[in-house]
Amino acid sequence: MTKIYFTIAATKYHYGQDIFEKGMTVRLVKEPENDHDREAIKVEAEGLGQVGYVANSPWTVEGESYSAGRLYDKIGDTAEGTVMYVLEKGILCQLNETE
Repeated sequence: MTKIYFTIAATKYHYGQDIFEKGMTVRLVKEPENDHDREAIKVEAEGLGQVGYVANSPWTVEGESYSAGRLYDKIGDTAEGTVMYVLEKGILCQLNETE
């Protein structure tokens, strides 16, 4: 499987970036009823709940990341990812392979 990367954005509206560490697992959950973005994918962390969203703007997507729009049809209703880098402008993650 080709490696797929995504960026977590909007962390400042939840718990901030300080909660993220390299190797941490996050859960992606599609939000088709989101009033602002029909391809919204929220990001959750165990024990905390929502911690951000998958970036869906050219100004918030880091490096070779997929935007939420590009990622949306590649995952089921939920998926998991692993934090690779905590950057100033976002959290770079890799999508975990599904069986």
